Amino acid sequence: MNSQELKDRTKRFALKVIQSVETLPKHQAGNVIGRQLLRSATSVGANYRAACRARSRADFISKMGIVEEEADETIYWLELLVESGLINKEAIEDLIKEANELTAIFTAACKSAKAKKPRLIRNPQSEIINLSLCPKGRFPLTNIRLAGIY
Repeated sequence: MNSQELKDRTKRFALKVIQSVETLPKHQAGNVIGRQLLRSATSVGANYRAACRARSRADFISKMGIVEEEADETIYWLELLVESGLINKEAIEDLIKEANELTAIFTAACKSAKAKKPRLIRNPQSEIINLSLCPKGRFPLTNIRLAGIY
């Protein structure tokens, strides 16, 4: 699944949650849980889009962590709706399944991004090595001019 397909999938998920929240009973518990569910479910897609525009690997990992947390929080609110008796499980079974799948996707993406080692990038024109991309404490043994903040 590419990033555009995942953007579309998270948007469809948010729209389905919006429709489901509209069917909740209009009393205090329904309003509170519904508002929290709306916030977390719509945040999944919005934060995923932000992660796709990340300026660095660290920024991407940070933003994807937020996406993962929001997806997991959405599962919590969906479970709470069912366990409190505010809605039948059958009515939101597809939402729970999709929230679990999205959480698994984002968890795997975070783990994968964290596991990737920074690459040593050389600029062939100036022979500069960017040390900010080197693992901490490991510098190449060369007489090449070094660049980077460290």
